[in-house]
Amino acid sequence: MSDTPSPCPKCSSTYTYQDGILWICPECSFEWNPNEEKNLETSDSIIVKDANGNVLNDGDSVTVIKNLKVKGSTSPIKAGTKVKNIRLEPDSPDGHNIACKIDGFGAMGLKSEFVKKI
Repeated sequence: MSDTPSPCPKCSSTYTYQDGILWICPECSFEWNPNEEKNLETSDSIIVKDANGNVLNDGDSVTVIKNLKVKGSTSPIKAGTKVKNIRLEPDSPDGHNIACKIDGFGAMGLKSEFVKKI
């Protein structure tokens, strides 16, 4: 066994321990084999869901469920506005995990909690 603790690839915890060939994180219960590169990526892929809990995918069409104010514009995006061909960006630092183009507004980011899948 190796005496050097390996940080958890999922939560970056340093309180990991080795059990046989696997490393285990007691904080998030993630197990991985450091010799297999595919397991170094987190096993849970990030899933983006709409306001109703439906899973969204790239290319889906959604409807805005609430009037949304837009910075720099005098008019909001109205509830019921259809948005086609969305692109998911789950790692966006500002929390807008949907990139899209809206007629009359142009390219922008939306939060998945304000849309529903069509």
